[in-house]
Amino acid sequence: MDRRRFLLTTLAVALDAPLEEQQAGKVYRIGFLATSEYPSAWEAFVQSLRELGWAEGKNIVTERRFTQEEQARARNLAAELVRLNMDVIVTSGTPATLAVKNATTTISVVMAAVGDPVGAGLVGSLARPGGNITGLSLLNPAASGKRVELLRELLPRATRLGVLLVPSNPWTTLVMREVHVAARTFGMELQRLEVQRPTEFDAAFRAAISGGVAALLVLEDPFMFQYKDTIVGLAAKNRLPAAYGRREFADARGLMSYGASFPDLYRRAATYVDKILKGAKPADLPPSSSPQGSSW
Repeated sequence: MDRRRFLLTTLAVALDAPLEEQQAGKVYRIGFLATSEYPSAWEAFVQSLRELGWAEGKNIVTERRFTQEEQARARNLAAELVRLNMDVIVTSGTPATLAVKNATTTISVVMAAVGDPVGAGLVGSLARPGGNITGLSLLNPAASGKRVELLRELLPRATRLGVLLVPSNPWTTLVMREVHVAARTFGMELQRLEVQRPTEFDAAFRAAISGGVAALLVLEDPFMFQYKDTIVGLAAKNRLPAAYGRREFADARGLMSYGASFPDLYRRAATYVDKILKGAKPADLPPSSSPQGSSW
């Protein structure tokens, strides 16, 4: 075979080869930062990436880090992922996302689930995020009002509702506005039960019982999710009907939950990652809010 024919044959083979094979040499690095592990949500994320043509060890590698609700640890892990030169960093929860935002203005960031990205200063607006961050929002505070309504239907004579919350989370302020509106509508008084460390749960439940609380509303927060078994157990021990925002609490034998599906949020986050790895900029991908769902 002469040189000219060889080159033409080689070019024809290259053009006929699937795009996946042509880009086989490029391996993208995806970082992930969250408070703790959410196995079902992570599997949904990985499966969605797989359906979009991305496979671990083939054309992507992932680096996962968990903050365990420690701010200093969040900052250090965010900085570590930046040093590892990720192509995109996926985050879950407002604290983890803020840590990554403070660590980089150049690496693309996809929020898998945060409360209020605008109020927390993560993006300029939902229509025009600007900067390097986009993704999914839990911006549906009215869902907490719906949980108040469900508890009222369950306990029509209840007049006092306890609200278990983490005061340092910016999402809490937004949600509590809706909770106050719903409580006034149904003639219920509220008792704030603040926790920031696992050792405070017992005291919070004692305060609820001594305060005459008839039912409990647990606000969404990565810290609450991390200790869901403790919370569900204390609610059962104190015979306190409780409503949660995550299905995993109901799966852990909690009374009821009403809220967005985190596996679905992670699945949708994978589509943002896919677009970014294919050249899209976060500033051109407006964040979207979660669809409302329910579970019992």
